[in-house]
This record gives sequence, structure tokens and C-alpha cells, in this order.
Amino acid sequence: MTTISLRKSNTRLPPEVNRVLYVRNLPFNISSEEMYDIFGKYGAIRQIRIGNSKDTKGTAFVVYEDIYDAKTAVDHLSGFNVANRYLIVLYYQQAKMSKKVDQKKKEDEIARMQEKYGVSTKDK
Repeated sequence: MTTISLRKSNTRLPPEVNRVLYVRNLPFNISSEEMYDIFGKYGAIRQIRIGNSKDTKGTAFVVYEDIYDAKTAVDHLSGFNVANRYLIVLYYQQAKMSKKVDQKKKEDEIARMQEKYGVSTKDK
């Protein structure tokens, strides 16, 4: 098996590899059982979180017990077809996610300030 050879050879993993995977382009009606069936083939799973709000539908976080299992899942499931949708499986990177959140907060703050002071950036 691939994971066994990775562990025994003491392969050095790239720095972005971690146990938490971010999955996009999921069918909106996928169940947690189906997620466990798909991702469980590559190792023990600690947790799966499927997005259920308007902004997070079609996404999920999958947390593996072992980093090598996560790497194997990314290698095999990126581009995997589920209900005519091709999965996008990435390693979760906290720094990139927090940048997106910070950008959204800044945009919201600017919109509030413009509304408060009656400033418009649109050309009239």
C-alpha cells in the first residue's frame, strides 16, 4: 500500500500537507454517510464538517487521524467524480482562510462607513 511505503521511507512531506482537508464542489445533497464512504477508504477519519449555510453549501472539511492518510486522500480524490461533479480537494491553510475573512470584514466596515457618512463611490 502507498501509505505504508511513505511512512517506512521517512518521506519528508511538503509544508502545506496537514491532516485537515478542504473539499469544494460537492453536490448540495451529499450526506455525511456518503462522505465517510468516499473519504474513509484512505484512512481513519476524526471528523467531517459539511457546509449547510447559503455561503458554505457544496464545501466540507475532512479531518484525518494521520497526515499520511490525508495526503493519500488528496492524491486520489482531487478530480474524483461524485454525482457529475468533480471534487476539489485541498489542504486547509489557516493563513489563507483568515485573509479571506479579514478582507470581507474590511469590505463590510467600508460599506458601513460609507453609509454612515453618506459617501458613495459610484459615479452619478
